[in-house]
Amino acid sequence: MFQALILALWATFCIYDTLGPTFIYAGRPLIAGTVAGMIVGDPTLGLAVGGTLELTALGVYTYGGATIPDYPTGAIVGTALAAATSGDLSSKLAIGLTIGIPAAVLLAALDPIGRFLPTFWIHAADRAAAEGDSRRLTLLHWTAFAPWGLVRFVPTFVAVQAGRSAVQNIQDAIPAGFTQGMTLVGGMLPAVGFAMLLRIMPVNRYWYMLTLGFVLFAYLQVPLQGIAIFGVGIAAIFMALKYGSRPGQPGSQEAAHV
Repeated sequence: MFQALILALWATFCIYDTLGPTFIYAGRPLIAGTVAGMIVGDPTLGLAVGGTLELTALGVYTYGGATIPDYPTGAIVGTALAAATSGDLSSKLAIGLTIGIPAAVLLAALDPIGRFLPTFWIHAADRAAAEGDSRRLTLLHWTAFAPWGLVRFVPTFVAVQAGRSAVQNIQDAIPAGFTQGMTLVGGMLPAVGFAMLLRIMPVNRYWYMLTLGFVLFAYLQVPLQGIAIFGVGIAAIFMALKYGSRPGQPGSQEAAHV
């Protein structure tokens, strides 16, 4: 029960970090899954589940307040329940994705509740502000987070606490072919995430950047970390050339004369 409580509190903190100060980007599936793996004693599994869901969620965001699958909580639940099963990392990853992806979709159904209920706090806060009651206004400000947290805390706690033995039974009943299929799907999901991300990026305008990265990886065998660092340098040069000489911009000749 203690572990389920800690995981539920972690799921609550993830949405708090998303809505508020953004301390460690806990609202990202990669961070959520990795920390969940540390809690259950299998950080590698948490990294694998969270990383796969992170790549799946790259092109997904709550634009205009739209409800999307709750990938961070799905990563937490998937990691926690997969850690209770037996087998190697690949089989556990398949179980984690089998649980985590549906959990993320199902938890999205609770998201409108977390968004709707704080409106009662907002109306109460308006009345407190009109009355000049700063103490009640502060209390309402902090407690308005409760619906957001509860729709993550309760499902996570119930799933982790009640689902361990059930997941082991499910694992034993799953055909080997289905597990292999989920492993294959898990390898394809990052491509889907990248494809969604590329659709919202100006690829047609900056196609040469993608070509440069492909050449570095495919022909020059540069590791991904090296390509990422190289990309940061190219981006800095691009920004300097694009904005550095614009009149009135810091660092330009005109600004230097002033």
